[in-house]
Amino acid sequence: MGRYLLRRLANYLVLVVVAASLTYFLAGLSLNPRAKFEGRNPPLPETSITKTLDEYNMNPDTPILTRFGHWAEGVAHGDLGKTIEGDDVNDDFGRRVGVSTRLLLLATIVGSIGGVALGAFGAIRQYRLFDRFTTLASFFVLAMPVFVIGVALKIGATALNDGTQTIKVLGEYDPQYAGQWNVDALVNRAQHMLLPALTLIILQVALYSRYQRSTMLDVLGSDFLRTARAKGLRRRKALVKHGLRTAILPVVPLLVYNIVLLFTGATFTEKTFGWHGMGELLVDSIGKQDVNSVAAVGLFTAVLVLIAGLLSDVLYAALDPRVRVR
Repeated sequence: MGRYLLRRLANYLVLVVVAASLTYFLAGLSLNPRAKFEGRNPPLPETSITKTLDEYNMNPDTPILTRFGHWAEGVAHGDLGKTIEGDDVNDDFGRRVGVSTRLLLLATIVGSIGGVALGAFGAIRQYRLFDRFTTLASFFVLAMPVFVIGVALKIGATALNDGTQTIKVLGEYDPQYAGQWNVDALVNRAQHMLLPALTLIILQVALYSRYQRSTMLDVLGSDFLRTARAKGLRRRKALVKHGLRTAILPVVPLLVYNIVLLFTGATFTEKTFGWHGMGELLVDSIGKQDVNSVAAVGLFTAVLVLIAGLLSDVLYAALDPRVRVR
């Protein structure tokens, strides 16, 4: 088991280096940071723009290999460079990772457990009213763009508020609670988190329930379930202990990868509700021609893939003993 995970870790590390390098080259060759300064009024002197770009390691006139070498040396020492505004990318990353974590933690836990439970129960109740209703509702949700769901929830919350501010529709917290973590501040943050978290939960429940229903149907007629029942095991215990454990195996990689990669994939949700997380950073940094921030997001995403791959391997090995003896 240890050797198996070490081999997988080595493969993922190579993937991280290749993916992060390609992202930097792609951003460095396609983005033009000089355009960010040339459109200002009054116009900046050309020498001043060149000096600033050299200082930030974003001068398009510098050979891409030279810029990549400086960036890679900084990354090796834990320095992701400067943003196009001159701030440290590390500081911006730390703040935005915290924002995305607070938004995604609850949503992914509830969404994944809810999706697996709903799909498994729908398979057990195949073609009955519950199964038909959840199938129709899941396809309806999956057919809609995520920002449509978010806007619909905002409209519904505004109508429910009826002039009050019980459900907050924009931002992570009210300005007067900035930097506070007392009871009132936590309640305010919960009011702000309700709608974006609900958006992500609805999507994840719809997605995972479809996969889980399909895999659960495959195992319901299996010989090992009939054997378990023949040995006197009650139907519910046989389904949960043997059926669900087997049916969840094919869903594990999808669950883990989707949950971890949501850190950079919840862009539309963050944009819709004004949360300044990692997904928003990727879109904004491309619009600002910010090479270092785009490269940092690429590196972060590659590391997330590494973490997701290792988590998936560990969970798979824990659920399937055959993997542990290879």
